Amino acid sequence: MRTAGTLATSRGIRLAVGALLLPSCMAVGVARAEDGEMMRVYMDHARVLKLDRPVSKVIVGNAEVADATVADAKTIVLTGRNFGTTNLVLLDVDGNAIVDERILVSIDEGNTVRVFRQTERSVLSCTPICEQHADRAKNAAASGP
Repeated sequence: MRTAGTLATSRGIRLAVGALLLPSCMAVGVARAEDGEMMRVYMDHARVLKLDRPVSKVIVGNAEVADATVADAKTIVLTGRNFGTTNLVLLDVDGNAIVDERILVSIDEGNTVRVFRQTERSVLSCTPICEQHADRAKNAAASGP
């Protein structure tokens, strides 16, 4: 049976260990966030990028994953096309990089439900009524040559 003194000592030790570990856990979290930073865009959604200086050239690594449109000299509209990663490079008139970012295009997980039937997977978009989410791979295969 534990006494009040041993419980207090045990709790004090746990608090001390937690206080020692907290800064190291926070440092690991910050390092991972800095290493893995990517600009996120949802599939079939647009994201507006406002720039501080005019852009001269827009380069998208994989145009099947994301598309960039110049709205005006200081505004770019980035649209997610398909799931995956790519990169976006924006150059000014002198050829200097204004933006050089990795892009992650993913599905908006909010209001979605995944249904698994043996080997087949379906994604339902529930806003508020659940409907089949558009599946580009199936549509492309069905309309093939």
